[in-house]
Amino acid sequence: MAPTSLETEDHSRDAAFNKAMHGKSADEKAGFRAMLKKDPAAQKAAVDEYFKHWDNKSAGTETQEVREARKAEYATLTRHYYNLATDLYEYGWGASFHFCRFAYGENFYRAIARHEHYLAHMMGLREGMNVLDVGCGVGGPAREIVKFAGVNITGLNNNDYQIERAIRYAAKEGLSKQLSFTKGDFMQMSFPAESFDAVYAIEATVHAPSLEGVYSQIYHVLKPGGVFGVYEWLMTENYDNENPHHREVRLGIEQGDGISNMVKISEGLQAIKDAGFELEFNEDLADRPDATPWYYPLAGDFRNMGSIWDFFTIARMTKVGRGVLHKFVGGLEMIGVAPHGTQKTANSLAVAADCLVAGGKEKLFTPMYLMIARKPRS
Repeated sequence: MAPTSLETEDHSRDAAFNKAMHGKSADEKAGFRAMLKKDPAAQKAAVDEYFKHWDNKSAGTETQEVREARKAEYATLTRHYYNLATDLYEYGWGASFHFCRFAYGENFYRAIARHEHYLAHMMGLREGMNVLDVGCGVGGPAREIVKFAGVNITGLNNNDYQIERAIRYAAKEGLSKQLSFTKGDFMQMSFPAESFDAVYAIEATVHAPSLEGVYSQIYHVLKPGGVFGVYEWLMTENYDNENPHHREVRLGIEQGDGISNMVKISEGLQAIKDAGFELEFNEDLADRPDATPWYYPLAGDFRNMGSIWDFFTIARMTKVGRGVLHKFVGGLEMIGVAPHGTQKTANSLAVAADCLVAGGKEKLFTPMYLMIARKPRS
């Protein structure tokens, strides 16, 4: 069920913090260079605020009260996570912060785009439709879907820095007329009722403290007959919260990805129905019999590369690559070039990578549970 109270939004506070921490780094071309241009005091504040939910709170000692505390501060937790992690994401992964399936001989970025095209196809997006992207990141998927389907997209995001980068990228590609970006909390959307022909979310609504809560907001802003498509992060029915190893995998994913409350597939299905949707299609795409698993880039398995041009992307994801980054960033922190907390954030992402691979291999977790649902016409 949706929480009875939500975090109070304060856009002026968030804008001031964004200006203090990020300055003009949103104008940098590369994520790594942007990472080095943060205000040290503001970065420390973000590190302290984010990691207070995780430090000294292991899977073995986790309590329901600890989880509820994370849920109570879901928006702040997610906002500061992306204040810290966005540049590292862009450095290591690109502008589309999501996983995908891989076809034989398909390079990394082509596979990422195909995953976005498939969602647009399954939703039946058509030229001229007004579409909402819930949790749009720096706008990578939105730009691709605009070009693929000819729709108009509004991106919703609660992180000012990501919005600045998304606006910059859209302008660079000449897509500003079809793309706009709005600051807001997806648990309390400010759009008028029945504003959009379609809504999608790509690995974003997992940040919600309640899936029913965010799905209900999406239902509210959809026109009658409108379609909602989502790639959801969920624990599978194999997950057993009483199993210490399972909890360690789940908590590692949550900590390294800014998630307050990840739930099982059955709960996700119930949430979308309880929000009022008619479920038209659902499938765990991670269960498809693909020769190349979705998690192969994180596992650093060069044997699965679809193209030699993927070498550097995969190399950054290997344990060796992550180790080099760890030591390099640590050295930059020591001499004052990188702000304090950059290494700690990178370490958290590395732990999450290992847990994501374990969750994928052991069929405990999926990042691509696809649901296509429709708001009834009456």
